[in-house]
Amino acid sequence: MGGKKKLTLKQMERMQEKTAPPKKESKSSGGSAPEKKIAGITPPDIRSEKVIGELKKLKVLTPYMVASRFDLRLSVARDMLDELQQRGVIQFVSGSRNTKIYKPAD
Repeated sequence: MGGKKKLTLKQMERMQEKTAPPKKESKSSGGSAPEKKIAGITPPDIRSEKVIGELKKLKVLTPYMVASRFDLRLSVARDMLDELQQRGVIQFVSGSRNTKIYKPAD
């Protein structure tokens, strides 16, 4: 009829000791947190012939392709493609609000 009986305080302490991982004592007093790495925020130089040549090899350019090729964030790749379009290096083909498709200029 009744439910499970409650454990005594001593029994609860023993259960916690068994389930808790052993405590590690650190010798260093300073907090050494792992360093955070910042993903590729700075785009490659757009004026460089190497970058332009790399982009002209591709038939179709999307922000995702550029971001994966140059190890960039998508927002930085979109900005880079917009600037290249304004300079006349690439041409806008089609796209919607979310995805834009470009091709190298002839």
